[in-house]
Amino acid sequence: MTTAAALIALDWGTSSLRAWLLDRTGAVLARHRSAHGIMRLPEGGYPAAFAAATEGWDRSLPAIACGMVGSAQGWREVPYLRCPAGPDALADALDRDGDIAIVPGLLWTGDPNGGSPPEVMRGEETQILGVLALRPDLRERSLLVLPGTHNKWAWVAAGRVESFNTAMTGELFAVLRDHSILGRPAKLAEAPADEAEAGMAFRRGFDAAWNAPDGVTPLLFSVRTLVLTGQVAAAASLDYLSGLLIGDELRAPLRRWNAAGRPPVVLVGDPALCARYAAALEWAGVAPGVPVIEDAALDGLRRIARSAGWLDAGVPAGGADTEGEATA
Repeated sequence: MTTAAALIALDWGTSSLRAWLLDRTGAVLARHRSAHGIMRLPEGGYPAAFAAATEGWDRSLPAIACGMVGSAQGWREVPYLRCPAGPDALADALDRDGDIAIVPGLLWTGDPNGGSPPEVMRGEETQILGVLALRPDLRERSLLVLPGTHNKWAWVAAGRVESFNTAMTGELFAVLRDHSILGRPAKLAEAPADEAEAGMAFRRGFDAAWNAPDGVTPLLFSVRTLVLTGQVAAAASLDYLSGLLIGDELRAPLRRWNAAGRPPVVLVGDPALCARYAAALEWAGVAPGVPVIEDAALDGLRRIARSAGWLDAGVPAGGADTEGEATA
């Protein structure tokens, strides 16, 4: 390794841990990935997981981490930073009390007069800042959608996260699939649905929810009745359920999006899941071809680290990889 290392960056979530060794420009010198998320720590806990992820690296270097490592179940609980917040505010609010500096999550206090409850996120704020580093054109005004277990709809203005909303669509889908009668037809199907069949079922579910006057709750039992009456194949029933839930999820944020003058929309996350959301957004009236950015956590960590003075300022987002990834 000929380039001097300057920083250790970590994306430390619930089920996985990723670590990168960076030089002053933010280029990746080495990387490591393991299953040592906060719920799957090795013997020795957080210090042991950190040591394993950085084996052979200079651990006297500054280290920065984002994600659930700063939650109540994490290495240290770090208070949420209130919105609006951008990279400089997050850098100023870093918790530097331990071996690693931890990025705070974000809190939006909500709008009681408008019926909006408080919202929180941990880890997504770093992804969002990474997207804004990669796509400066989105900083003035945009809507970033981060599908996952708890989907986030983040409203950006002037380079800061102004507010955001959470939809538990991913977790609700998993609960209904695994712990309700609605998941049984797909489990008993002899073969998985083909791509065309799954796509038609997903679109049918989306259309039903998007056009439902009373929301999705009265439609959920149709996952079973459409199979019983032969209108949806058992193997495609979960695709129909997915369409119902996503179609219902899009209704509220897209009303706000229309009222806000239709700012640019970008999806961030798993490509397969984002493809479903891209299709649903197009059916709901968003222009086709919504961009998808798979992973921007490292770029977000770089951006915060530059504000903190650990990396050189003025270096474009991203960086060359000079070593391969180690896994454990």
